[in-house]
Amino acid sequence: MAKASTTEVFNCTPDQFFAVISDYSKYPEFLAEVKSCTVLKTEGSKKLVEYKVQLIKSFVYTIWMTEDKPNKITWEFASGDIFKTMKGHWILKEEAGKTRATYEVEATFGMFVPGPVANAAVSVNLPNMISAYHRRIKQIYGGQ
Repeated sequence: MAKASTTEVFNCTPDQFFAVISDYSKYPEFLAEVKSCTVLKTEGSKKLVEYKVQLIKSFVYTIWMTEDKPNKITWEFASGDIFKTMKGHWILKEEAGKTRATYEVEATFGMFVPGPVANAAVSVNLPNMISAYHRRIKQIYGGQ
């Protein structure tokens, strides 16, 4: 199983950060690899979200996002053409008027992928993704 995680402090409140990470349809505006992101179904606090992503190649997958506002979003793989399983979460904590956000993801692939390659595949874009979230927060909420 490939795993990646990081913890960052963002210059906004947990409510503000939650608003950004739960606005899935806006992901293509600031996450370069996400070409489209569509909520297909909503069941209470759960949303089935389809991602169309371009990394080395294009692929599509759906995951169930469970929102526990304003502190947590968890996800679990539903279907797709590259992953066999995927689960993860954002955990948000208020810290002196800012947000300490922990992102974790675990995935297995539908085809054989050697362990080091699998870990690189789920973590290679993590620094760029976190930077994109920092830019998005600054764009929406300013320098606070």
